[in-house]
Amino acid sequence: MKTEKQILGRAGEDLAVNFLKKKNYQILARNWKCRFGELDIVAAKTKGWILKKTESIVFVEVKTIDSTDVLFESQAEQNVNFFKQKKLIKSAQSFLKASRIKPETPWQIDVIAIEYDSEKGLHKIRHWENAVWG
Repeated sequence: MKTEKQILGRAGEDLAVNFLKKKNYQILARNWKCRFGELDIVAAKTKGWILKKTESIVFVEVKTIDSTDVLFESQAEQNVNFFKQKKLIKSAQSFLKASRIKPETPWQIDVIAIEYDSEKGLHKIRHWENAVWG
C-alpha cells in the first residue's frame, strides 16, 4: 500500500509530465533507476514540427509538497540539496551511458517544483531550467 507521500509524489510527477508535453518535450523515461539513485523524468527537448530533432536531453527532478501542510514552510525546490544534486548528476551520466547517447549531445538537469493545495485541488508549477550543474 502506498503512503500519502508516495501518492502525492506520483501525482506531482504526472502533473510535471503533462506540463512538459505541453511545452513540446518528448518523454523518454520515468522513474529510471540506477545504482546512484532515480531519475523522475527523462525528456528530450526538441525543435522542428515535422522532423523533430533532439536539441538536448533533460533530466527532471520533481519536488511536490502539499501547501496546506504546516510542516512545509519552504518552497519545494529547496529540497534539492547538494547531496541530491550530486546523485542527480551521476544518475544522468549513467543514463546517457546506458542509453548510448552520443557524448556530444547537450544535456541538463531541471527541477520542477509543485505546490499542491489538497484542500482546493489546485497546484502551482515552477520550472527551473538547468537548475543543477556539476
